[in-house]
Amino acid sequence: MKILIYNSGGGLGDSIQLFNLILSLNEKFGSKNLYYLSSHENHFNKTLKDYNINLKDLKTDILFFGFRLWHIFTSKKKILKKNSIDKFDLIIDLQSKFRNTLILKGFPHKNFYSSTFNFRFCNLKKNYISTKYEIKNILSNIEKLLNIQIPYKKYNLSLIDKRFFDEAKKLLPDNNYIGFSITQGNVYRKKSWSLDKFINLAKIISQKNKKPVFFVEKKETEIILKIKKKINNAIFPESVSSLSGPPLVTALSTRLDRAISIDNGIMHMMSLANVPMIVLFGPTNSNKFAPKIDNINILDSKVLYSSDDIQKISEDDILNIL
Repeated sequence: MKILIYNSGGGLGDSIQLFNLILSLNEKFGSKNLYYLSSHENHFNKTLKDYNINLKDLKTDILFFGFRLWHIFTSKKKILKKNSIDKFDLIIDLQSKFRNTLILKGFPHKNFYSSTFNFRFCNLKKNYISTKYEIKNILSNIEKLLNIQIPYKKYNLSLIDKRFFDEAKKLLPDNNYIGFSITQGNVYRKKSWSLDKFINLAKIISQKNKKPVFFVEKKETEIILKIKKKINNAIFPESVSSLSGPPLVTALSTRLDRAISIDNGIMHMMSLANVPMIVLFGPTNSNKFAPKIDNINILDSKVLYSSDDIQKISEDDILNIL
């Protein structure tokens, strides 16, 4: 049974949010039968490869697939022939833009799943659950479509090579660490909380015998220098590590008492460690993008202050949780 997953999201976090879906489908159908098509870069086989999520690339040689109307006229049969596929037994559309869904449905297929237009593109009409960004609901809907059972499988840290955990223990050998993820990857939305507020918060936490650990890329030298000037005991583990990459962030997060993050890719890397989290949201949708873990506190400026300005959130809002 050959399955195609289509995702229009381009961030690392968008991909990490799909881990449990992919693992569940792999468990049921086998990784050899699972293909992935993204409008952007396939992070699973590149930046996220050390998480060992197995699925194949559907090669199209088309940039931003689904986001150009002329893509509707491209020969989907030729694309499948290039990938040695006759047709897909199931196509799973994980976005809800009419244009993208219409283009995607042009691939030869037996079954088609999409929430676009209230599931009207699905080949069978069933009593589907509104997904509300929940992977379990998507799987439940696919079960209804195919009339089968798909066991839910969560990401297991054993899929990450032991060397990352050995390195994490070397970098953070003690207790009482609080992690801070403070920089955003997507520059088009103002998701960042004030650096001065983060520094002030870390100072207060340090006075309570907690050790602030900052997850900041080495290239952010200006930010690192500013923090080091203000906080004597600030730790930057990635700056001194021989390893790098998202799995190191996850391994380091297993050493934390708690993580505090804005809406970014690192937030999702941390969440895989199932560390207690406080996450800050401003203009983005916390229902859609917040990690689906049990021990999480979401501070959303839209909920707290009826504003998409994340700066409305105060240090006290966080300290009240700590």
